[in-house]
Amino acid sequence: MIEEILSVDVMSAEAFDDDADIHLFAEERAAVADAVPRRRREFSTVRRCARSALGELVIPPAPLPPGRHRDPQWPAEVVGSMTHCSGYRAAAVAGASRRRSVGIDAEESAPLPEGLLDRGALPAERNLAERLGARSDAVLWDRLLFSCKEAVCKVWFPLTQRRPGVGGARIDIDSGGFFSARFLAPPPRAAGNSVPRLTGAGCTAAGSF
Repeated sequence: MIEEILSVDVMSAEAFDDDADIHLFAEERAAVADAVPRRRREFSTVRRCARSALGELVIPPAPLPPGRHRDPQWPAEVVGSMTHCSGYRAAAVAGASRRRSVGIDAEESAPLPEGLLDRGALPAERNLAERLGARSDAVLWDRLLFSCKEAVCKVWFPLTQRRPGVGGARIDIDSGGFFSARFLAPPPRAAGNSVPRLTGAGCTAAGSF
């Protein structure tokens, strides 16, 4: 499913259930040593997905521990992103010489908790979700908006070590599920002198540039 919405140079792998017998490196086992069983299973499965995707780039298996901000620590020659939700895990990677960052996010198809969109979206974004919802109820547009914002954050953070925040980027979504993000604040130096408009697609939001 996920490969249909990613660029051809971005490798991916996905899983719809967990396997209890997954090898983890010592650094990874330490990261979830005190976690509940469900967290350990999703952590393990999404790393199996990541190593499968890395194999498509001929990158040998390596530890992928979470960093200080829980962001995956990828080998130096790649950029990537992981995501998991109920019944789904996925990872996407690309060569660092071709892509500066990759971000994916998957969300269960369920209404957002009350008040989450009010706290996590700009007024224009909330209005957009309402307009799209008035046209079609085939998609949970508020959930898709939230997922797009998560994917954008996963692109932005590795470049800057900062999260864009609610007002850092504005998401636009069309009726086909394609989205774009326009950053509203000047990028930190780590992101370069300018940041192009970020685009993505899918009922599972994905973005890269």
